[in-house]
Amino acid sequence: MTTRVRTAAATAAETSVGASSGRRPVGPVPRWAVRVAHAIPLCVLPSGLWRAALVLGLAGYDADYDWAGWERLYVLGLSVVFEGFALLALGLVRPWGEVVPRRVPGLRGRRIPIRAVVVPAALGAVLIATFVAQAVLNQVFGCVEPLNESGARPPVSGPAAWALCVTYAPLIAWGPLLATLTVAYHRRRRANEEGGGEVWDVGGHRE
Repeated sequence: MTTRVRTAAATAAETSVGASSGRRPVGPVPRWAVRVAHAIPLCVLPSGLWRAALVLGLAGYDADYDWAGWERLYVLGLSVVFEGFALLALGLVRPWGEVVPRRVPGLRGRRIPIRAVVVPAALGAVLIATFVAQAVLNQVFGCVEPLNESGARPPVSGPAAWALCVTYAPLIAWGPLLATLTVAYHRRRRANEEGGGEVWDVGGHRE
């Protein structure tokens, strides 16, 4: 009896992880998956901060570059877009990645097909891993194209080089972490659908 009670308590604790107020996921979300989902935006954030420092002339590199107005917006916008894509990983552990929120007209409360989430996430993981691997190899073998009209390349020594490496190194984990999270999402959704998992709406009612 004691074992059953502990198991039920553990399952309930896992189920609450990743759930928003008033809505529970289709099935229990492992704690490690929640941690991975939150780690992905943190992996992307340092590189975005470095680009912001670059625009502000605080990166210790190419501080005298004559920025055009659109170039500053482009670099900052790139950071925002990357961070936005990284935050989408939370949908793999949050209810809105399984059931359309009620605030969305026409589709509210409907269960999202597994493939509609898994396919884009898997493609994203492959593309991200490929892009990062190419960038690393280009940097290692000196095949990087000039960053601007002056022919300047990324710093290769000194504090600026260390800052560049430290802020961009976490991106290496983005692809593998997203791939791992996508596999876990797929397995959990499939297991719940085969086992007749229940979906709960915002009011706590079964759908």
